[in-house]
Amino acid sequence: MTKQEMTPLHTYGWNEHWSLMAEQMPKQDKELVPARVTAQFSKQYRIITQEGEQTAVVTGKYEYEAGSKSDFPAVGDWVLVEPLQGESRAVIHKLLPRKSAVTRREAGSVPDEQVIAANMDTVFIINALNKDFNVRRIERYLIAVWESGAAPVILLTKADLCESPETYVSLVEEVALGVPVFVVSSLKDQGKEQLQDYLVQGKTVAITGTSGAGKSTLLNWLSGQEMQRVQGIREEDARGRHTTTHRELFVLPGGAIMVDTPGMRELQLWDSEEGFETAFADISTLSQQCRFHDCRHETEAGCAVREALQDGTLDAKRYANYKKTERELAHIARKEKASTRRQNKSSGKSSRKSGRVHQGAYQQLLYDEEL
Repeated sequence: MTKQEMTPLHTYGWNEHWSLMAEQMPKQDKELVPARVTAQFSKQYRIITQEGEQTAVVTGKYEYEAGSKSDFPAVGDWVLVEPLQGESRAVIHKLLPRKSAVTRREAGSVPDEQVIAANMDTVFIINALNKDFNVRRIERYLIAVWESGAAPVILLTKADLCESPETYVSLVEEVALGVPVFVVSSLKDQGKEQLQDYLVQGKTVAITGTSGAGKSTLLNWLSGQEMQRVQGIREEDARGRHTTTHRELFVLPGGAIMVDTPGMRELQLWDSEEGFETAFADISTLSQQCRFHDCRHETEAGCAVREALQDGTLDAKRYANYKKTERELAHIARKEKASTRRQNKSSGKSSRKSGRVHQGAYQQLLYDEEL
């Protein structure tokens, strides 16, 4: 498809896959059209349709039937909407099945899943080569991205601040098994050519990482224009301020679609068993070589994990992070299970109460009829 033939929907990634997904959705009594969510502001959305940009909200029925926050549209989602006649607004009726989604556990006592971005092909995990460099944090982001269904790529930004970036590349490659790692610097215009294979027309790339890592700067650099405002970091600890306050899609000059996300001080993982296994595949492989299939890697004889720790082939800090994350995910699973039990119990009580109310109303109706 030439640029002259590109419609607004195709510019934002519409293709045969999404056309098929839309056709397979249950038919509605209203005429609905496809749209992509390009920005989210609480319960308000900015969308792109065949007619261009509009604002949107979900229907009351959609909100009522949503079981959790992850059921609501997120930036990058494809939805079916009802345009309001004579207005630049629409109402969202349906969400098309996601190809991928980066999620995290939302802060709060009640466990719930928050979708950071949806339907990405690639996720750039950003970490700056300054005092905020942290291998353990990169491992954490890798778990979330592997779980999402998108392909991770690690970008070590601000290379102009580092005298030996190759040392940090080696540290990252030891934990990011098989994941591409690139060193870039927007200030020196370094490394852009390495990213071109991911910045393909119609493909969606999300940028994620902590505040101050250079996400908005990277977006501006790759686009060749100031799409996002940038802000300095605190010099004493190299931590950034939250310049980006919401998630938003941007179309780069070459046709790639990029999602900029607010920085996160801490990535609270959600249900990430598959991502965890992929991110720590080396430890999982070692575990399979233990003499006992239920080895806890503590004092058991023939433990391949302990042998690797002793001879240095497995980094002790990496293994400690593995165990810490394993405990965290187990804790999340227990809390989610307990929350589900409470909801089911509450739902059961409501149903029984509702049944008693309906039965009483029926008896009152019979009494009224007898009168």
